[in-house]
Amino acid sequence: MADSAALLEERLRTLVTDTLGQHVAQIDWLPGQLGTRRFARIRLEGGAPPSVVARIDTTEDPAGRPPGVAPEPALEPIRYLLESHGLPVPRRFGLDAAEGIALLEDVGDVSLREAAGSATRAERHALYTEACDLVPRLQRIGPTDVPAFQRRLDSELFGYKAGLFARYGLALRGSAATDAETRTIQAAFAKISAQVAGAPHRLAHRDFQSANLHVVPGGRPGSRLAMIDLQGAFLAPPEYDLVCLLRDSYVELEAEEVQEQLDRIRPELPDAPEPEGFAARFDLLTLTRKGKDLARFVQAARERGDARFLQYAPASVRALRQAAFRAADRDPDFAALADIVTSLPETTEALPCGE
Repeated sequence: MADSAALLEERLRTLVTDTLGQHVAQIDWLPGQLGTRRFARIRLEGGAPPSVVARIDTTEDPAGRPPGVAPEPALEPIRYLLESHGLPVPRRFGLDAAEGIALLEDVGDVSLREAAGSATRAERHALYTEACDLVPRLQRIGPTDVPAFQRRLDSELFGYKAGLFARYGLALRGSAATDAETRTIQAAFAKISAQVAGAPHRLAHRDFQSANLHVVPGGRPGSRLAMIDLQGAFLAPPEYDLVCLLRDSYVELEAEEVQEQLDRIRPELPDAPEPEGFAARFDLLTLTRKGKDLARFVQAARERGDARFLQYAPASVRALRQAAFRAADRDPDFAALADIVTSLPETTEALPCGE
């Protein structure tokens, strides 16, 4: 393991010298997240930039996608596409495609998740307003031959999310899902898939949450945020990225703040969805998104012994309950799913970890 780490660092040093003509002063490995991709901050000896971030891909798929669900494509060319449309993404300084290494602009350590935790209410509102304003800009990008436009939120992905939620999300109770519960979740997610299929599908970041928006050092109001983790972009209903951001498990926003941002941004979207359908899809997509997020938190704890993300499980459960109750009020077919969601605890005490 030590030899492979030393070899990787030597590759990073060589790439920096070959592409930037600079020497490496220090390499600091950054904490990992739910995925297996690795990141390192490389501090350079003099010149500009003073540091870059190395993004190292792996061949492992931590989500365990089933057959028919394609893995994420490479970071390029979606990064360049967004950059060419003026969206705030890290610049690329170097690339070793054979080794899956990219040298990217260092956008700092402070994500919107951290910034929101220490911000005043007014500061947080301003940051979330800036973040929401990025969504219409993304959705206005028209089809190209970039792989993101061949990927979409479809029935296979909804089925995948249903399987994850049934297998891992319900384990939060300390017991496995019954066969009947699994069938209920599968049927509900399939109905959600059918109901949102008729909505316009526009370009979406796909993981547009506070951890993937960084507050750039020295940024000015209106241009403080940079989007990272771009490779998963795909086509989705217009509410999708807003669900990721405003129903984020890492930062729980007050209901009034969520509604204010939704009311403000809905007419700015390219298709200006009508209010009722927009609200209904927002709740339905919350069910599938938060069901998947909760499952991934539990999966990391049980299969990898990584319990860091379980602290965000209660927020996921609360978001699921709110969305399930509203969905069931609109359509009794979702009542059985709401009953299952109600059975989820807002604690992780019953969950055995490290299995």
